[in-house]
Amino acid sequence: MSNYDSLHRQCRTLESLFDTKLTAYARLASSITRNHDDVEASGSSERWRDLEAEVDELLDKLQEINDELSALSNDTENPPSQSMLRAIQRHREVYLDYARELRRTKGNVKAALDQANLLSGVRNDIDAYKSLAADSLLAERGHIDSSHRMTDDMLAQAYETRAEFGRQRTTISGINSRMQGVLGSMPGINNLLSMIKTRRRRDAVIVGCVIGLCIVLLFMYIF
Repeated sequence: MSNYDSLHRQCRTLESLFDTKLTAYARLASSITRNHDDVEASGSSERWRDLEAEVDELLDKLQEINDELSALSNDTENPPSQSMLRAIQRHREVYLDYARELRRTKGNVKAALDQANLLSGVRNDIDAYKSLAADSLLAERGHIDSSHRMTDDMLAQAYETRAEFGRQRTTISGINSRMQGVLGSMPGINNLLSMIKTRRRRDAVIVGCVIGLCIVLLFMYIF
């Protein structure tokens, strides 16, 4: 039964190694959930895939060894002893327990990774929203500053225009004063201007009377 002894030792070694890897695989899910890691950035996704491949490979090897042990238990030419049969049965039970535990742990790890990815996505969305809000505030601040500068320029132009009007008004007042002075120093010009104004008023009265007479004659002719 040297073949049995070899398979028995291999099976025990694989069981011990599988148990260690499965524990590390389960811890990964707990660590991701507890720390809310960014799965892609922290490399948790790579570690998860590597560990999963290792435990899958160990479980496959464990199944092969158990299949060989089961074949030995059915050997009618060299039937194993009762202690060997019990050991073979125990290895089969351990293998089945490990297979169930691996399926359960895979589900837990997947759920933990999905949750971590969801939380990471939410954080990224929040960060993006904060960045967009900050950019919008900066842009709005820039618009406000631009409006303030434009308002200041318009006020400066208004003050300058008002000052220019004041200077022009002073200049015109000076010109009027000089004109009045000139007219005051030349009485003949004043008399001439008075005669021109009187004649214009007389001409306006005459034109008005003529127009009125024409209208009266027109009405008399019509009616």
